Amino acid sequence: MISMSTFQAMLIPILAGMLMLAIGFNFRDKNIGVFTMWIGMLTILATVIFKILAKLNE
Repeated sequence: MISMSTFQAMLIPILAGMLMLAIGFNFRDKNIGVFTMWIGMLTILATVIFKILAKLNE
């Protein structure tokens, strides 16, 4: 079973990334919106890659 701290450690960055994607999509016609979407995608991708590498290291 996954512990709550591990669950929160995955949930918080992914939710923050999704929030940045939503905000960036609303301002997609400006440079800051595109940058926010870019950072949001990198945040989600980094969280997933970190979890994959942690599982491979076990």
